[in-house]
Amino acid sequence: MADRHGNAGWPPYPGRVIVPAPELHPDVVVLAPLLGTWAGEGSGEYPTIQPFSYTEEITFGHVGKPFVTYVQRTRAADDGRPLHAETGYLRAPAPNRIEWILAHPTGITEIQQGQVLIDGETMQMDLISTAIGRAESAKEVMAVGRSIEIHGDTLTYTLRMAAVGQRLQYHLSAVLRRMTD
Repeated sequence: MADRHGNAGWPPYPGRVIVPAPELHPDVVVLAPLLGTWAGEGSGEYPTIQPFSYTEEITFGHVGKPFVTYVQRTRAADDGRPLHAETGYLRAPAPNRIEWILAHPTGITEIQQGQVLIDGETMQMDLISTAIGRAESAKEVMAVGRSIEIHGDTLTYTLRMAAVGQRLQYHLSAVLRRMTD
């Protein structure tokens, strides 16, 4: 059978395809402690909104190239409604340096840069936005900063934001645990 482009043998596989996991690219070995799925709870506040609590799931993965993939989803802790989502890529272009490229469905993109430090079993990342892109319909966001720490199977973070006329300040924090299969 041919596909709509005339390629014979379509579909190429009758069922699910299992692709073996590639080796982690040497440029991002420093980011290996991130890999996996993390879940937990967090809270947020900002001068323009009511304080809130949320549940969160984050997955860091890789495809063997010099970047780590990132997917994040949150839900309200009180009723489970979807709150936020973002996706992106992390790169380690130089020793102790990290770049995080993010896209939000709210019309915001971020490029954050900072440092990554490993001290024994603890990984720390501190980043600040160097560029924010904004769709015409998106809320005004001027800056975002993230501080992340991993110790064993616990990931904690805080997020700071300058938006809608407010200065850079605390917005979110969470404690996540690595999920096991």
